[in-house]
Amino acid sequence: MTYTILGLGFPKQDKVFSLYRSFFAALCASALFAAPASAQTANAEDLAARFGARTTLLDISLSPSGNKVAYISSDNASTEILYVVDLAGTAEPVPVTRSSDANSDLDNCSWASDDWLVCETSGYSQVEGGIPVGFSRMFAVSADGEEINTLTTRGSSYARGYLQDGGTVLALDVEGKDNTILMTRQFLDETRIGSRLGNAVNGLGVETVDLVRASRRSTVERPDDDATRYVADENGEVRLKVRRPDNATGRLTGETYYFYRTAGSKRWRPFEGELSEFRPVSVDAASGFAYGYKRRDGYWAVYRAALDGSGNSELVAARDDVDVDRLIRIGRKQRIVGVSYATEKREVEYFDPKLASLARGLRTALPGQPLINIVDASADEQVLLIVASSDTDPGMSYLLDRSNNSLSPLLPLREHLAQVPMANMEPVMFPAADGTQIPGYLTRPSNTDGPKRAVVLPHGGPGARDYWGFDWIVQFLAARGYAVLQPNFRGSSGYGAAWFGRNGFKAWELAVGDVNDAGRWLISEGIADPDQLAIMGWSYGGYAALQSQVLDPDLYQAVVAIAPVTDLNMLVDQARDYTNYSLVRRTVGQGPHVRAGSPANFAEQFKAPVLLFHGTQDLNVAHTQSRRMKNRLEDAGRAVEYVEYDGFDHYLDHGQLRGNMLLKIDVFLNDALKR
Repeated sequence: MTYTILGLGFPKQDKVFSLYRSFFAALCASALFAAPASAQTANAEDLAARFGARTTLLDISLSPSGNKVAYISSDNASTEILYVVDLAGTAEPVPVTRSSDANSDLDNCSWASDDWLVCETSGYSQVEGGIPVGFSRMFAVSADGEEINTLTTRGSSYARGYLQDGGTVLALDVEGKDNTILMTRQFLDETRIGSRLGNAVNGLGVETVDLVRASRRSTVERPDDDATRYVADENGEVRLKVRRPDNATGRLTGETYYFYRTAGSKRWRPFEGELSEFRPVSVDAASGFAYGYKRRDGYWAVYRAALDGSGNSELVAARDDVDVDRLIRIGRKQRIVGVSYATEKREVEYFDPKLASLARGLRTALPGQPLINIVDASADEQVLLIVASSDTDPGMSYLLDRSNNSLSPLLPLREHLAQVPMANMEPVMFPAADGTQIPGYLTRPSNTDGPKRAVVLPHGGPGARDYWGFDWIVQFLAARGYAVLQPNFRGSSGYGAAWFGRNGFKAWELAVGDVNDAGRWLISEGIADPDQLAIMGWSYGGYAALQSQVLDPDLYQAVVAIAPVTDLNMLVDQARDYTNYSLVRRTVGQGPHVRAGSPANFAEQFKAPVLLFHGTQDLNVAHTQSRRMKNRLEDAGRAVEYVEYDGFDHYLDHGQLRGNMLLKIDVFLNDALKR
């Protein structure tokens, strides 16, 4: 088999396919899954296990030479394993290190050199009073796994829960210094530990760190009390700083200030005047510009601002229908090569003509014309690491050698879904009650006609939106015979300031009204049987699912809510122990809408049975929100089932747990939607 791009054949490489075969063999040997079954013949338990399983390729990185690949996989439970593959050698995956802590995950690893990787873990802990807080940690590991050095520093009395920010890598190599990185460091004041959460932080600074001897450090930026982020240019010079001040109680004020430096200067200057609304995220030293975002006619657009003190800026890319929401950067230097935005599907505009031509050719050549994402590159950008995926393809990683035009599949993102057919996701528009056209995505089971069981699936957030592409929950429901509609209701992000409005909490009636209109449209179009229509959501989506009963208790015959907000006052009150309290209070707002927009206050209006899920270590939405909803529904004599997962966070990222959850949802919907 060959892939054709730009008129050239791209044969598979034996070395790389050795990696693929080894990975597949290891997965089969793990006995997590039996032989793949089609969606038509597989039973609910098998499908729930497959679709609920953790992504088999959690992270992947390419070494500077392009000769080594590092990737993170898992045991489908709480253990993540880092593998290193020498493509110039045997191309056999070698396990280097693993993380088996149930309270933290190995998130990502990047090559600092061909001999060392820098990795990040994140998780949760508890501080005084049992307050759960998130944290991150950084460490370096040699490519052979023989040495591991801690990069996150802390004094002898620093408890894990107090030092939340373990650092961020600003540059993977420092000029003239082998195996040395540039990273941020959170400095703590031991004399202040024991006071209110957050007050022990003494500021964020920047250091160079020797990966081989982590004790060899040099301060580049002294700690700034209010700094939350720094950005370095491709030469490793710190050029941007973000400050978010807090008040006398240690809570954030909600204000954000951006500063820059001219090349070679140590003086910080604020972005002022026309640039006061500019949100810089990257610096290109070669051109002398910072790239970032600014509103243009109500939509986020990409601008670049000169870092020479002139205050000059230029529009780079803008749309009049959606936000331009991503900068495309590749390689170790994070070279800026384009921008991206999502209309019906994700689109990329490359500044680099060669990359633009390459991406077009790849999209045409690969099966199903998937979305192309360049995730990493060798130092000379001659070897590219690419991930291609679509609505019906969970994703495959590829290695592209531009020097000899060879394109080789590496590893699938979800090997356990190989040979399981997927349903197509179709962009649609449907009318809201006031005539506004609401965008969304409709996924229908294959080879079915006429009204059927259907699920409306509002997204989380509310400051988020759904995108065209693979979705494990959607595909599971479709495999079980449900049509699924994902509405990007008013209050969703990505469609400009007017569409987002006052957000989905302050303007909950508008947002949830659009969600309910999605269900009515499914019925009017003959897609859904009105007696077999359910609603389901996660986080804000779970909130919208519950609140839909308050607006129209007769519309849906079943409600599933995962980690939902159920009481807006409670949401604000639970933020009191955290520095973002003022921001949460501002987002929710004050007034009659707070009580009216809390489904726990209106349990007696519910007619449909409710299924709730929540993890006890949820840092986004406390599990007591679901407990309150359960208690209120039981007190009102309504049908409710609550499944609590002890020790798990908001995302419930555990394959066996998710498989259990999907199976329970399948049984619940099947019972609730019986004629």
